[in-house]
Amino acid sequence: MHGACVKTKANRLSLWTVNTFFEYNAQLHNVMRVTNSMYRACNTSSPLATYTTGNDSIKITTKGHHFFFCGVPGHCQAGQKVDINVLRLPETAPASAPSGPTLSPPPVPSVSVPVSSPSNALTLKASKGNFAKLGLAITVLQFLYQVSH
Repeated sequence: MHGACVKTKANRLSLWTVNTFFEYNAQLHNVMRVTNSMYRACNTSSPLATYTTGNDSIKITTKGHHFFFCGVPGHCQAGQKVDINVLRLPETAPASAPSGPTLSPPPVPSVSVPVSSPSNALTLKASKGNFAKLGLAITVLQFLYQVSH
């Protein structure tokens, strides 16, 4: 069975937002955006949003924690969930996307994946290609995308 994959990166057109990409087999998984209490309890009863395409791009425009999990019965309990914490946003967002080297760096998300054992951890993927198999546990993924590089 293939696991859900999460890619998080700054949107190059709107550098004050974060785009989170969920790639997964839509026949076996989905993605639900939920509250903190729903996340902790793996409660699928009333998600804030549900995504089912298998290649979902979700724009995050606020700092703080954003909670997602697979809503297929048993998958969240097996560890297929992610807490994306956007640590900071630039002081002000420009009215339109500026050009040139004066761009501010984007938000710095940190992705935490709860780990109880490698066999039930959510697999994170940083680039396109074959899905990684469940069993790879990445506990924390942090990055800073710098426009100047």
